[in-house]
Amino acid sequence: MNKEVLVKIANFCAYQERSHREVKERLAELETFGDDADEMTAWLIENNYLNEERFAKIFAGSKFRQKKWGRLKIKQELKKRGVSDYSLRMGMNEIDPDDYYETLCELIEKKAKDIKDSNPLIQKQKLVNFVLTKGFEQDLVWDAVNEFQKKG
Repeated sequence: MNKEVLVKIANFCAYQERSHREVKERLAELETFGDDADEMTAWLIENNYLNEERFAKIFAGSKFRQKKWGRLKIKQELKKRGVSDYSLRMGMNEIDPDDYYETLCELIEKKAKDIKDSNPLIQKQKLVNFVLTKGFEQDLVWDAVNEFQKKG
């Protein structure tokens, strides 16, 4: 096992949480493959530099809180990063259902202020499209948009 590569990959993981796939890709960039790569990955896991569940929790929580992403977009990104189903579920548990719905409503209210069209059907469609692209579930989106339009 190449100590220089091990130090680089440990620093890579210490800098921010990483998925197993990101580590494998980085090891490939450092021209480390096969048994050496597997040994280093095992060492990173044993020494708590690499933890997929922790990665999924931090990723899901931060994308929701900071970027206001919905569950669908977060799941899609985690799957794209090769996160296991178990870790994905643990990550999704980081999102409180009440906060989730409240965030959805806040996004709708904020976007509604930007929409200049006076036609209520066009306004509704623009609101729905906006929050759907953020990754919120369709049934929840329609409920929230309908509730918003009843208030206003």
